Amino acid sequence: MKVINKITLGLVAATLLFVGCNENAAPAKSEVVKPTISEDSLGLRKTSLYDENVKPHGTKYSDSYAGSGHKIERAFQDAPPMIPHDVTGLIPIKIGDNQCLNCHLPDVAKDMGATPIPPSHFTNFRPQSSYAIKGENTSSESLAHISIEKENHLVGARFNCTQCHAPQDTGVLAVPNTFEPDYIDPDGATKSRWNGDRMLEGLNTEESGK
Repeated sequence: MKVINKITLGLVAATLLFVGCNENAAPAKSEVVKPTISEDSLGLRKTSLYDENVKPHGTKYSDSYAGSGHKIERAFQDAPPMIPHDVTGLIPIKIGDNQCLNCHLPDVAKDMGATPIPPSHFTNFRPQSSYAIKGENTSSESLAHISIEKENHLVGARFNCTQCHAPQDTGVLAVPNTFEPDYIDPDGATKSRWNGDRMLEGLNTEESGK
């Protein structure tokens, strides 16, 4: 009788041990749940995009030749002027090939009937500390330690013309533009006022005047 009890207790202990280990075992892999939401029911549209015959808005750039005299009014005061002529063969701009300079450099622009590159593009506004120039350590709390250099060539920061200037679509806009600019200067639609002394207006800087 004692032997049977011992066997019974052993079986119970083994069962409890097995059950305890089994609880820590990794759960069985469940079946992949299939999505119940279709593409057609997503978003505000209730029709499938695959069934629509959508014709994208075509882009039509100006075919005016460079030097034609055609200009585009600036979007706002001092905005970079947009390119009003065909740019086929003129871009992309490369480190050793900038076709824009052939017409827009100040010494040839007038004869070419082009807008001259402004003085701001021949001015290096990238900070150069007095410590780097004179070996003097100055405070960075003001701009007095910044040197603005006037160069005799187009500065590197302005070399990539299409970074700010771009051709414009002359076709019908998909979304009409109702913005009305309020120019500060009477000729603000065609000219920038950021020129001469105005470029440094309000800046307490060193101007070496190269």
